Amino acid sequence: MKKTLSLMVLTLALTACTEKPENKLESLDKKSAREVTLSTEVVGDTVLHLVKQRIWANGELILAKVDTLKTSQQIIDSKTNQEPATMAKVPIYVTVE
Repeated sequence: MKKTLSLMVLTLALTACTEKPENKLESLDKKSAREVTLSTEVVGDTVLHLVKQRIWANGELILAKVDTLKTSQQIIDSKTNQEPATMAKVPIYVTVE
């Protein structure tokens, strides 16, 4: 009896842990859409802030473009004499118009 009960509890626990998470995002409609991906890459002492864009119209990819902003990895504030801020960990804020 104890083995059966233990097996049932283990099965329920494993089932609860393996459920697929709900996808709350819309799927990309490539008939007419604009996809923008923001990312940050560190190369040596430089931080690359990448903005990748792909635009679809009438089911065709009409534009694919990558814009890159370069900054130094560490910015030193001479007024406060604090430790340098790391630009690779600066939060990204997005405004959609």
